[in-house]
Amino acid sequence: MRPWLVPTGFLDSDSPAIREFVARAIGDEADERRKAVRLFYAVRDGIRYDPYRISFDPIQYRASSVLAAGYGWCVPKAVLLAACARAAGIPSAIGLADVVNHMNTEKLRQRMGGTDVFYDHGYAALRVDGRWVKTVPAFNIELCERFGVRPTDFDGTSDALYQEFDADNRRRMAYQADHGTWSDLPLDKVRDDFVQHYPRELFEQGASVLPGHAAGRPAADAGRFEDDAPLR
Repeated sequence: MRPWLVPTGFLDSDSPAIREFVARAIGDEADERRKAVRLFYAVRDGIRYDPYRISFDPIQYRASSVLAAGYGWCVPKAVLLAACARAAGIPSAIGLADVVNHMNTEKLRQRMGGTDVFYDHGYAALRVDGRWVKTVPAFNIELCERFGVRPTDFDGTSDALYQEFDADNRRRMAYQADHGTWSDLPLDKVRDDFVQHYPRELFEQGASVLPGHAAGRPAADAGRFEDDAPLR
C-alpha cells in the first residue's frame, strides 16, 4: 500500500493546510469508513465546482493549491480528496474516465467544441475497509440544487459516481470508458487528451495551457458555472 499512502508532487498530503483541513473534517471520528465519508463531503461541498478556469499550470493541481483556491473542476477536486485520504491514513489513487454528460451549459459546450463528452473525468479511488471504491466529489450541493440533479452521495462502501439521472429521472450521464488509476495525477495525459479532443478556446479563454505557451492563472472574469442556465 505504500505507493497509495505517501505524499506525491500533486497529492501533497503532508501539507500543513491539508492536514488541518482533514483534522477539521474528521474531528474525533476513529472509524475508517466514516472518516472517508466525512472527507468526501468536506471536499464535495467545501470546494466549488468550476470548469471555466482550466489551466495546465502544474501548481494549480497540487492538492494544497486547490484547497487554497476554494474551487476546481473534477480532476483537481479528485486530487484534493485523494490527498486528504492519504493524510488520514486511507490509501488512495487518481482515476480517469470518459463521461457523456448532458448536464452542461451552452457556454461550456461551445468551449468544448459542441460535444457532451467529458474526456479524462477525474475521480478518487479510496481503499476503505480492505476494498477499493470510486468517488466523485465534483458537484457541490448548491450546484446540484441549481441544476436540478441529485447530488452524489457516498456511504463509504459503494462507488459514488456521477449522477445517471436528474431529479426528473431524465438520463444525464453515462460512462464511456475507464482508463484506470494512478498513484499520482498523470497531468501530461490529461493535457495531451484535451489538446486532441477540444478546441483551443477551451483553454485560452481561461489560461494559456497548450504546450509551448506560458502557464498562467485562470482568468478572473471567467464567470461562475452555477450562474449560467443549464441545458435542458
